[in-house]
Amino acid sequence: MTDPDTLGERFETLETDQLPESVDRAAVERLSTVAYLLDECIELPGGVSVGLDPLVSAVPGVGDALSTGLSLYVVAEAAYLGVSYGTVVRMLGNVAVDTVGGSVPVVGIAFDALWKTNRMNLELLVADLADDGAGADTPGETAVEGATGEDTATGDADDTDTTDGHGDPATTDHDDTATEVVEIAVTGPDE
Repeated sequence: MTDPDTLGERFETLETDQLPESVDRAAVERLSTVAYLLDECIELPGGVSVGLDPLVSAVPGVGDALSTGLSLYVVAEAAYLGVSYGTVVRMLGNVAVDTVGGSVPVVGIAFDALWKTNRMNLELLVADLADDGAGADTPGETAVEGATGEDTATGDADDTDTTDGHGDPATTDHDDTATEVVEIAVTGPDE
């Protein structure tokens, strides 16, 4: 097994220098360690790398469950770091493909060796956080698209005045459930 020390040494294609300062770099390092161990820690002749995922998945039932659980840890940590919902869904799709493909007898082991779910999910995480540098400022917050008062299709600002003329929010007769959902998504529950 090779033992690179940093994320850059493990995955040369990741551009972690593009991550905003607010990103928990220790969490990204933990995720890179999990991805490296599961997907690429064993160097085979010919320059091919495999991880522990196909070896763990060779144990019937328990191996696939353990592998899926570790992959879901990567997704959960990514959600905590504030990646977009779309990225979380793509990551879950990668885990689902890995789980289904890896559960096929005999062929599943080869599939697990070639389908590097955790590496793909780490790449999605880094790309999302780098693209959304101005997004979530603290762990657990998620940037809400379209919550800025702009029409996301045209970029035009919404000219609707939502104050009562004194700077206080105007009261309306409509249901405030949607506003509460946006507030929870932006600030988190119970804040």
